[in-house]
Amino acid sequence: MTRLDDSGGDHVQGPDTRPDAVALEIADAVESLADLWSLAAQEAALRLSPHQLRALRALDATRELNLTALAERLDIGLPTASRLCDRLEAAGLLDRALHPEKRREVRLRLTVQGHRVLGDVAARRAQALAAALAAMEPAERSALSRGMKAFLAALSGMTSPPGGTPDA
Repeated sequence: MTRLDDSGGDHVQGPDTRPDAVALEIADAVESLADLWSLAAQEAALRLSPHQLRALRALDATRELNLTALAERLDIGLPTASRLCDRLEAAGLLDRALHPEKRREVRLRLTVQGHRVLGDVAARRAQALAAALAAMEPAERSALSRGMKAFLAALSGMTSPPGGTPDA
C-alpha cells in the first residue's frame, strides 16, 4: 500500500502522480482523518455512536423529518431508526411531535441540547484538524487547500458517481 509518509526510496523522478497511486495515498489520509473525527466526537460532553451522530446531523440539515425519511437518509431499517430515535429522545437530543395536518405522522426535531451537542462535536473536530494543519508548513497548507478545491470541483463535475451509472 502506498503511504503519504513514504520517503519515495527508489523514486528518482519524483512522487508517483498516477491517479491510482494518489488514490491510495488519499485513502490513507482519509482513514487518518476519520480516526481524528471519531476521537474528537468521542471527547464531546455526551458520547454518541457514529449512527447517533449521523442521525443528529441529518436532522440538523433537514430540520424536520419523519421516521421513514430519517431511515431512508441513514440507509437503515425502520425498527433500527425507531430505536435510534428512542435513545436520542431519552438523552434529550430529539423531540417527537405529531404533524399538525397528518395525524399519523410524527416529526423529528433536534432539541436545543441536540444543537449544542452537534456544535460541540463540530468545534472539537475543527480544533483537532487545526492542530494537525498547524504542524504543516504554510506552503503545504496552501497546496492542500488548492488540491481539495480542485478535487471537489472534479467531483461536482462528474456525470455519475464513481462505480455508478451515468445520469439519464
